[in-house]
Amino acid sequence: QSGVMKVVNLKQAILQAWKERWSDYQWAINMKKFFPKGATWDILNLAEALLEQAMIGPSPNPLILSYLKYAISSQMVSYSTVLTAISKFDDFSRDLCIQALLDIMDMFCDRLSCHGKAEECIGLCRALLSALHWLLRCTTASAERFREGLEMGATTGEKQLTMCLQRLNKLLSSTKNRALLHIAKLEEASSWTAIEQSLLKLGETFASLSNCHLQNQAEECGTLIRSIPIMLSMHSEQLHKTGFPTVHAVVLLEGTMNLTGEMQPLVEQLMMVKRMQRIPSPLFVLEIWKACFVGLIESPEGTEELKWTAFTFLKIPQVLVKLKKYPQGDKDFTEDVNCAFEFLLKLTPLLDKADQRCNCDCINLLLQECSKQGLLSDVNTSNLMAKRTADREHAPWLKSAENANIQPNPGLILRAEPTVTNILKTMDADHSKSPEGLLGVLGHMLSGKSLDLLLAAAAATGKLKSFARKFISLNEFTKHINAENSKAASVRALLFDISFLMLCHVAQTYGSEVILSESSTVGEVPFFETWMQTCMPEEGKILNPDHPCFRPDSTKVESLVALLNNSSEMKLVQMKWQEACLSISAAILEILNAWENGVLAFESIQKITDNIKGKVCSLAVCAVAWLVAHVRMLGLDEREKSLQMIRQLVGPLYSENTLQFYNERVVIMSSILEHMCADVLQQTATQIKFPTTGMDTMPYWNLLPPKRPIKEVLTGIFAEVLEKGWVDSRSIHVFDTLLHMGGVYWFCNNLVKELLKETRKEYTLRAVELLYSIFCLDMQQVTLILLGHILPNLLTDSAKWHSLMDPPGTALAKLAVWCALSSYSSHKGQASSRQKKRHREDIEDYISLFPLDDTQPSKLMRLLSSNEDDANVLSSPTDRSMSSSLSASQLHTVNMRDPLNRVLANLFLLISSILGARTAGPHTQFVQWFMEECVDCLEQGSRGSILQFMPFTTVSELVKVSAMSSPKVVLAITDLSLPLGRRVAAKAIAAL
Repeated sequence: QSGVMKVVNLKQAILQAWKERWSDYQWAINMKKFFPKGATWDILNLAEALLEQAMIGPSPNPLILSYLKYAISSQMVSYSTVLTAISKFDDFSRDLCIQALLDIMDMFCDRLSCHGKAEECIGLCRALLSALHWLLRCTTASAERFREGLEMGATTGEKQLTMCLQRLNKLLSSTKNRALLHIAKLEEASSWTAIEQSLLKLGETFASLSNCHLQNQAEECGTLIRSIPIMLSMHSEQLHKTGFPTVHAVVLLEGTMNLTGEMQPLVEQLMMVKRMQRIPSPLFVLEIWKACFVGLIESPEGTEELKWTAFTFLKIPQVLVKLKKYPQGDKDFTEDVNCAFEFLLKLTPLLDKADQRCNCDCINLLLQECSKQGLLSDVNTSNLMAKRTADREHAPWLKSAENANIQPNPGLILRAEPTVTNILKTMDADHSKSPEGLLGVLGHMLSGKSLDLLLAAAAATGKLKSFARKFISLNEFTKHINAENSKAASVRALLFDISFLMLCHVAQTYGSEVILSESSTVGEVPFFETWMQTCMPEEGKILNPDHPCFRPDSTKVESLVALLNNSSEMKLVQMKWQEACLSISAAILEILNAWENGVLAFESIQKITDNIKGKVCSLAVCAVAWLVAHVRMLGLDEREKSLQMIRQLVGPLYSENTLQFYNERVVIMSSILEHMCADVLQQTATQIKFPTTGMDTMPYWNLLPPKRPIKEVLTGIFAEVLEKGWVDSRSIHVFDTLLHMGGVYWFCNNLVKELLKETRKEYTLRAVELLYSIFCLDMQQVTLILLGHILPNLLTDSAKWHSLMDPPGTALAKLAVWCALSSYSSHKGQASSRQKKRHREDIEDYISLFPLDDTQPSKLMRLLSSNEDDANVLSSPTDRSMSSSLSASQLHTVNMRDPLNRVLANLFLLISSILGARTAGPHTQFVQWFMEECVDCLEQGSRGSILQFMPFTTVSELVKVSAMSSPKVVLAITDLSLPLGRRVAAKAIAAL
């Protein structure tokens, strides 16, 4: 029989039933006799046929309607076909028919479900969307008729309008329905546009009604509909907390260790923390400022203090300018900044202490900067300034203590910033035209603390790299020697020396990667770069004193030895300084040998060292660089003369006959040498007196207590930090040293053990906030270890399951998700310079550790199935087909050669097998917390969250775990940008 015949027969069957007045159950029995061939009623479109027959007259046919209600109650027809049939009826003027349809809807619209195939579930989503559209149109039509009726003096329309609004509210107040509509919206964008238009029309119609009660009801429905597309990103902010140690620590870490770092990664990291911890904007900005002031107060004197000042007054206002560009919802960011300053002004002791340290009114300067950057309105700025000025009146000691002779650092830094730009312009000019003029500018830079001020300002504003490039090209320029007189020769020697010393100083203060040119640059590598990479001692870098770079052409060495030994002072004319610097190491070896063998007396050695450091300090730097490498290779009894020679080279030469700016250059030289020798002096337990410059040149040096095992130091300092509730900059440096020494696995594993020992709820949360910020020292590597090694070990070893109980278990789940999200969102970018410095440990090759092909079980999966006694707990995933591990990431073709992606994919496979296992325990609970935290931290519309690595089958496993089965969770954990993801979600939600 053709489809048409069936429909005709269906119509005939319904008419016959009506004529013979069958009761509803009799009708159902007879229908099943008429159509024995197992044809489903939905394919025959029974719901639509019944509605069509029932709605023929002016009022609905009650008998045929009773058949439909019976068909719905006995599940002969699916909810989706009924909804679709209703939404085709558009004669809104027939009140009784409309009311009958609303009653039918009322039977089931708050308990929709579907247990069929995924396609049928998607069908339910679509039908619900049509029904919502129909209800909106129906409500608008009823409202229009009600309004017209009022004009005629009748009040009949109100009943129907109220009925419509009640049904709308009932349909929308169920989260499950909103979740199904959320899927439908993604499935059919055009239908959603129609909904939005109907909603606008509804609003206009109700605006013209004077009935407040009805208007409010309509407004409520409108709000619910508008919340559907964003239902995943609506998170409530934390309102009970005022301090946020993670933000504090991230800011301290950047200010102490990464002043030269790019701004964007810092901004993204701060936004990440703000979102994961749901920090209200004003308190977020307040925490950034609090950290800056703490940094200003506790930074060691000297360079560190200047770095902090530049960070606070130059870099952070720029960071806020970038934060302002992020969508704030309907809030005004400048209002948040104003509010943050209002809070900050209440912390008088903090501000007073900073003012005392900086010798000025810090808030005043900051407010000026923020106002200049458009972060505060003029009214707010002057209002805040007035408040602080009034406050300072109560602290007369601030005024009296302000030393008029000392210029405050913040003012100097703010003035140094435009100077940096001017110097960069000056250095762009052709050096050969007026080398003397250039020398004047450089000499001026060297005096007092100018150099450190300028470098700090350049570092904070991202200009340090170009600053260094300019000095490298100046250093290269001094290779060109024309026929020169002694005046020109001394200018050239000074340009070489100043540029060399400055570059060494920059490398030691801000890290050598600031100086290296981009790897893509073609052409000869500049002399200084070559020297720095091969010959300059740095922390953790071991040099070989017999390396070819220290063994240049022997004739050049001989002439240099002769020059140093015979002349009363160093010659300058036609001198090739780059060659001299490369030959000096071999020359020193010759001289040492001669001294050891009694060929040269100590007086000659003194004359030689005076020659080396008398004119061009760079020679002394190169000499000591080699001596440091050399001393390391010598036995205890052989070191004396080499160390003696270092002693000779570090002090200044007291003589009339030195070149210009000698004292300024010697100050930089001795600071460079002190840094270079620190490692070797500690290892050989030698003391060398460096000429003091009145400040601690190496504030964070040698932080670990001698003779204490590093594990004790780690647990001790973590306990201190946890008790205090925040990380200070000294602790950050200790953690960094321990991370270098113990390696990532040791560091991460021991800190996680400490976390799992903690049983006080509020302390575990605080520990997570602090650990996350400590892990920021090398987030990428820590995450690989945490998710790839530590968690799988805890989850697969039943002896360790007890340690995953609440509260430490919940805390570890939170920490793992935060680390995973941070690394995943930032690993598309570059590693920060701070992390590049660290030599990578050799983590086992991730490809062999985690093969993603189910045919060869990975090490992780072998771990899972190796527990003989628990064989039934985690059935080996090797017997699963590939389809069971199919995840959204594979459909998005995420690169699986990337270690982080592999680790995430394997972790989610493991989670899936735990959920599918027959035995539950603390590890199952842990997985649930992990998933909940993933959902909590979800960012709206972020395709490519870590959840895309979860196999689609996990969704159905999760729905069986009652605590996890909320529609919102299902929406959050499936990738709705994919048709397959939408089907999986629709099937899971429809079955709830």
